[in-house]
Amino acid sequence: MREIALQTNQLTKRYKNFTALDRADMTVYRGDIYGLVGRNGAGKTTMMKLVTGLTNVTEGSFSIFGKSGSAAEKEKKRIGCLIESPAFFGNLTAYQNLRYYCFQKGITDVKQIDEALKSVSLTDARNKKFKTFSLGMKQRLGIAFALLDNPDLVILDEPINGLDPIGISELRDTFRKLSQEKGITLIISSHILSELYAVANRFLFIESGKVLKEVTKQQLDLECSRCLVLKTDDNKKAATILEDKLDIRDYKVIDSCEIRVYDESAKPDLIAKEIVLNDLRLFGIHESGVSLEDYFKQLVGEVHS
Repeated sequence: MREIALQTNQLTKRYKNFTALDRADMTVYRGDIYGLVGRNGAGKTTMMKLVTGLTNVTEGSFSIFGKSGSAAEKEKKRIGCLIESPAFFGNLTAYQNLRYYCFQKGITDVKQIDEALKSVSLTDARNKKFKTFSLGMKQRLGIAFALLDNPDLVILDEPINGLDPIGISELRDTFRKLSQEKGITLIISSHILSELYAVANRFLFIESGKVLKEVTKQQLDLECSRCLVLKTDDNKKAATILEDKLDIRDYKVIDSCEIRVYDESAKPDLIAKEIVLNDLRLFGIHESGVSLEDYFKQLVGEVHS
């Protein structure tokens, strides 16, 4: 059983007559790179602020590494976050800026500064002034700030927003490094699904304060991949026909009624013919699969329809 790093239960935030987050459930396992996906204003930042204590919960609850209520307050020390960017000083170096925040946070072990800079590949920029940094370097310094407390869980709000392709690529490498080498669990929010897809292993989709869906990367691939959807009255026999009669091996049995065929050379007319010739009832066969962006649009459309 995987350890749960963060779990919310019916988490809700209301501001007078406006509900920013509505009974949101999410589960983040230790070791995840967890992608929180939603349009601007969807409720991503509100959720992050609630679990880090930057705003108060209206209803619901959450647990951090298995601890809830007052016990979760102590566990918040294990969280590093970059939700509202710290005010870095342009005339100070990267090291000096982080040293300043060590004083603010009460961190006495200044060796942690160089460790944090190393974790985000800014060691060579240690003594460069912040005002000379590119946007990507500034974002990575912000992540270094989140790492100063040596956290087990890091929460990052829109860290790739506004970056050019090189900056995005550098941050991807940083996320993988933190996960694989440091064993840090990451929650990263973005409205750009394609960028999160490159690094995350689990995703939560949110719109208008409501959770739409929580899926693994494998499930997302399954739902988005181009395929032929085949529905019959006997999928066990239909699978045998695919293999023995049509030499199709790249397929997946979804349930008792549905098979998805991923073989690009598969012909729907030939499949239909073999199914009927072998005395199976064919309820339907059609092409399916969408791009990541279209998948998100479909989820959002279901909420507003």
